[in-house]
Amino acid sequence: MSPSLKIDPSAAVSISEQIAEQVRLSIASGRLVPGDRLESVRGLARELLVNPNTVAKVYRDLEREGILDTRPGSGVFVAPGAPAKCRRAGARAVREAVEAAVEKGLAAGLAPEEIEELWRESLEKAGGMIHAE
Repeated sequence: MSPSLKIDPSAAVSISEQIAEQVRLSIASGRLVPGDRLESVRGLARELLVNPNTVAKVYRDLEREGILDTRPGSGVFVAPGAPAKCRRAGARAVREAVEAAVEKGLAAGLAPEEIEELWRESLEKAGGMIHAE
């Protein structure tokens, strides 16, 4: 099973990184769980209209990260510890993006309270839950 992946050939990020990131996000969100079988290299390459070597490289890289498990003759599966690894990596990426946004806001002369309000508005717009303290 593979979630529906989409690539943007005109994006600044390479096709292989787009595929890898979408697999990681699918695992972090629970759409893919440990033991789930991913689409074959050829099948995913055909679906995304990319070279099979690109998909094979992504699968190898994710296997080295401990996110996927290749079983010769059986296929490629989500590894047991993958969800926690993917969530940690996602949290790191979000932290870096938030820190960069805060720095940009401060550099633009916004007060910390204004930045916090923008953050809350963005979270609400995205459908997130804000817990009042």
